[in-house]
Amino acid sequence: MRLKPGALLRFYSLCGILIQGSQGQFPLTQNVTVVEGGTANLTCRVDQNDNTSLQWSNPAQQTLYFDDKKALRDNRIELVRASWHELSISVSDVSLSDEGQYTCSLFTMPVKTSKAFLTVLGVPEKPQITGFTSPVMEGERMQLTCKTSGSKPAADIRWFKNDKEVKDVKYLKEEDATRKTFTVSSTLDFLADRNDDGAVVSCRVDHESLNATPQIAMQVLEIHYTPLVKIISSNSWPEEGQSIILTCESKGKPVPEPVLWTKDGGELPDPERMVVNGRVLSISFLNKTDNGTYRCEAKNPIGRNSTEYVLIVHDPNALAGQTGPDHALIGGIVAVVVFVTLCSIILLGRYLARHKGTYLTNEAKGAEDAPDADTAIINAEGSQVNAEEKKEYFI
Repeated sequence: MRLKPGALLRFYSLCGILIQGSQGQFPLTQNVTVVEGGTANLTCRVDQNDNTSLQWSNPAQQTLYFDDKKALRDNRIELVRASWHELSISVSDVSLSDEGQYTCSLFTMPVKTSKAFLTVLGVPEKPQITGFTSPVMEGERMQLTCKTSGSKPAADIRWFKNDKEVKDVKYLKEEDATRKTFTVSSTLDFLADRNDDGAVVSCRVDHESLNATPQIAMQVLEIHYTPLVKIISSNSWPEEGQSIILTCESKGKPVPEPVLWTKDGGELPDPERMVVNGRVLSISFLNKTDNGTYRCEAKNPIGRNSTEYVLIVHDPNALAGQTGPDHALIGGIVAVVVFVTLCSIILLGRYLARHKGTYLTNEAKGAEDAPDADTAIINAEGSQVNAEEKKEYFI
């Protein structure tokens, strides 16, 4: 007599109940985590078993395998190993709906069970960066948004600019109730700067389902800005008769137009000696008339900018004279001599002025009764003895 599959299943269950094993027997299971689309292996073991049946059931309490007999028609479910001590099955192409609590039953009296929770990780989709319009003008505000869907649990988003992480960002997480997954977005907000031109901005999605290999979206920035100008001289000490080359370096985006050279606010005065070739100004046979301020101006559709260079042509003879005596030292000595001379003159003047005052006083004392200056000096002292000395003094 041949039994139907349903009757056979009930028969095995009845046999499992009737055959009672040791009261210390318990099935052993482990929780399993698998990435969506992968394969989950569920294993149930019994250390001591006296031929008691094992069974795996899904979260809906549907029997998957009873010993080595498949009970549910699902081509994704296969038997890996069946013995009195172990029942292992595999579930391939796992979906989020397969997540839940699976049960391994040991048909003793009473039936003993062990639970294993199957966690299915939702793989985040490849991220996309939106919000970038090319080109961006310097000083404009940029808002770049990176978005990814389908992650479970929610993925983590990080921003980088030329491999340097940017921390100040906004993060938003939204749950998809129908699939138990998450849509995650992050916004990078900053002002466009010329130094950002050509920079690579990347959005990196990290998730445990990616096996330490993040998903990355990249965007190369294109920033337009006014020219930056500087002049480089080929001669740091130009002399008469020599030549000089002034190079105007201009950097901007779009690329600046040919530069404009001027001298002291006007055109170059001597086109025969002052030759402009692109960004280069060459001046030959320098002389003193070439002294002045040279301006280089560059412009592009964004704006214009300029810079100046003051040219001073030196006399080679004056330069050669510097190899002789130290003029600074000589000048110092001359200054000291002049100072000492002035001090001497002042002291001498004060001395003469003092003695002149004495003479005038003596003269005044004898002037009242004297008919002349000689007599006044003699009378001032009231003595005739020293008259000749005073007369000599007066002379």
